[in-house]
Amino acid sequence: MALIAKPLRQRLEAWCAAAALALFGALPADWASAVGGGLARWIGPRLKVSAMARRNLARAFPAMDRGEIETVVREVWDNLGRVVAEFPHLEWLRAHRVEVVGGEHVRALRDDGQPGLFVAAHLGNWELAGASVVAEGLPIVLVYRSANNPWVEKLYRRYRAAAAAGQIAKGPEGAREILQVLRGGGHVGLLVDQKMNDGIAVPFLGRDAMTAPAVGRFAARFNCPVVVARMERLKGAHFRLTFQPAPIPPVTGNAHRDTLALMTALNDLIGGWVRDRPGQWLWLHKRWPQN
Repeated sequence: MALIAKPLRQRLEAWCAAAALALFGALPADWASAVGGGLARWIGPRLKVSAMARRNLARAFPAMDRGEIETVVREVWDNLGRVVAEFPHLEWLRAHRVEVVGGEHVRALRDDGQPGLFVAAHLGNWELAGASVVAEGLPIVLVYRSANNPWVEKLYRRYRAAAAAGQIAKGPEGAREILQVLRGGGHVGLLVDQKMNDGIAVPFLGRDAMTAPAVGRFAARFNCPVVVARMERLKGAHFRLTFQPAPIPPVTGNAHRDTLALMTALNDLIGGWVRDRPGQWLWLHKRWPQN
């Protein structure tokens, strides 16, 4: 019975997700964003997972009082709801609502004849970063965490297709695919701010966090440039995307030490972005070993 129930439940979830995205797609982008944000802002803080966000915020910002934490939690849900509702409008938003700063760093990677890495975080509407790189004439392959529901996974991949030249799901097979892309002189984009259980311990917002070492290892192995992309939601469905070279520490030749140094520098940089706009980051997951 359970074997039958799970596929049916997953199909129902996928149908609901498809219907919601179709509805958001039928609305103008600003309306979709506002509706998605409003619904999530109303429902999200009441969900059990918001307790995780409250604990994370209290530990990262000890000076925040309960009222300030609740304000940030509502902002987190508002931003997440907007990201979902903006999914069907990615290409339009990229063309009309993204102010790009530092685009010359993308064009430099496009023209240097080397493989390269892009690093971003779950800030603002992070899905727009890849689309903006593609718009600069640089095909980019995005690495992502696949959905548990295979039908929802197909839906996400379809909507994200315009924002990337290719998509690679995280995992052992994904790591091999990334190697193939980089060996061929391609460019890969990774989000590096989520917990990886078998990663390396790197400080993030004042506490050690298990961090995926892939960027550091690939950068050392291919001696390739790394560009970071900071996405900010300015107001509603308006954004600023800032590209800059990653703060790469001096190379020592020790692979573990060099990887740790680069990931520490990246975590410091992303942590600064989060402190600047805490309501635009995903505080809803177990980023640290003890939550």
